[in-house]
Amino acid sequence: MKPPYFFGYGSLVNRETHAYGGAHRARLGGWRRIWRHTDLRPVAYLTAIPDSSCEIDGLIAHVPGNDWRALDHRERAYERVAVCDQVSHPLPGPVSVAVYTVPDGKHGRPDREHPVLLSYVDVVVQGYLKEFGEPGVARFFDSTSGWSAPVLDDRAAPVYPRHQRLSPEERGLVDDHLKRLGVVPITA
Repeated sequence: MKPPYFFGYGSLVNRETHAYGGAHRARLGGWRRIWRHTDLRPVAYLTAIPDSSCEIDGLIAHVPGNDWRALDHRERAYERVAVCDQVSHPLPGPVSVAVYTVPDGKHGRPDREHPVLLSYVDVVVQGYLKEFGEPGVARFFDSTSGWSAPVLDDRAAPVYPRHQRLSPEERGLVDDHLKRLGVVPITA
């Protein structure tokens, strides 16, 4: 049996949000990120959807104890899908890789009642900056759809449970990319 790994493409790219050791930079072909919400969460989150014209950067990490239960609980709004042949990674041997995705029919578009949290965007971008540098941050924004979603500026009182402190430069990087995409965060 091949060792099980998961592919993280959002907050899991920020190593400060989890304790999954042995993470490695990776790329998932044939998928794109998009903002969605489910009835299981009050705000919008990233999900991955199949898109043959796209590829996304992320991290793969070993599933602790080969037991998916804790990770499935953290990602309970998602379904786990095998993507073994679509992931490029630096590991020497074959591994079994899965990605979490909100399946069709179980999500909606973000709206003012279910916005994207700026504190969540901050965490994701901080992770991409640390792992892939500024070019990786640009790729994150460019390979993510749904930026027409309302983005709630919750930086003063972060709602996202795994929020992180960002430097002024990191916040500026997030703000510059949002501005480039025409996103103006809303206040509560």
